[in-house]
Amino acid sequence: MNQVIVIAGPTASGKTGLSVEVAKQLHTEIVSADSMQIYREMNVGTAKVTKDEMCGIVHHMIDIVSPMENYNVSRYVEDAKPIVDGILAKGKIPIIAGGTGLYINSLVYGYDLAPIGGDDAVRAEITRLYEEKGGEFLLEELRKIDPKTADRLHPNNARRLIRALEVYRISGTTISEQEERTKNAPKPYDVKFFVLDTERDKLYERINRRVDIMLENGLVEEVKTLLKQGIPKTNTAMQAIGYKEIVEFLDGYLTLEEAVEKLKMESRRYAKRQLTWFRRNEGAIWLEATLPKEELAMQIVNMIE
Repeated sequence: MNQVIVIAGPTASGKTGLSVEVAKQLHTEIVSADSMQIYREMNVGTAKVTKDEMCGIVHHMIDIVSPMENYNVSRYVEDAKPIVDGILAKGKIPIIAGGTGLYINSLVYGYDLAPIGGDDAVRAEITRLYEEKGGEFLLEELRKIDPKTADRLHPNNARRLIRALEVYRISGTTISEQEERTKNAPKPYDVKFFVLDTERDKLYERINRRVDIMLENGLVEEVKTLLKQGIPKTNTAMQAIGYKEIVEFLDGYLTLEEAVEKLKMESRRYAKRQLTWFRRNEGAIWLEATLPKEELAMQIVNMIE
């Protein structure tokens, strides 16, 4: 049986610690499903798992590409699926841990990612609209045709907004319609899907504290280093929450205090969107994030066994 465990949840909910604890008990390996921890040299702003936090557990899909590259979900599945299958071949249960819902669902449910070709002229036209009228305008345009996809996108996520509209104009179908079609296809794995959640106020406290720790650990210096290396500000990596706001501070658009407050606000909004995404998963098992990780791990192991 191709059994796979997913440990998901919003940012700062404790996924890293819990996944390591479960991996120790099951003697298995972890496959990260975080769209930003795949980038090398981006450690502080992504709250990347450290060697100490790994506790000797093998972690995959971390530090695999340069921030110069624009990574995407198709590449993620292409890279991660052989790793998951390799862990299964050893007789172990892989743990998929992270908060990027699209990456997780595409990997474990076998969503059809056969690429719909691009159209330079269509993309250029939509890009021009983004530049002239902004992300809010494009988001509302997308909402008219694909409200499900619009609900999980941020107006600052130019790349995915433009791509969602491009896909519709080229194919006549929306991204959410494509996802619905693949839901009825045979599933590659037997998935146990766990989601960490807690009261909103407690979660927001954890997010705010995490941002403060990022600043103490040198987030501003990390962003400066990336910019000195020539990483374009428009790259996917630099558009991540935590990096975009510090770039705005370094460019003089925000004070450091304003950038930090904006970073906390955007992180809270992101957590809300993550929870909205995971609530669509009818088979998800919800866990109280404030419980000790040892207790949560035991709950998961007992359900698996």
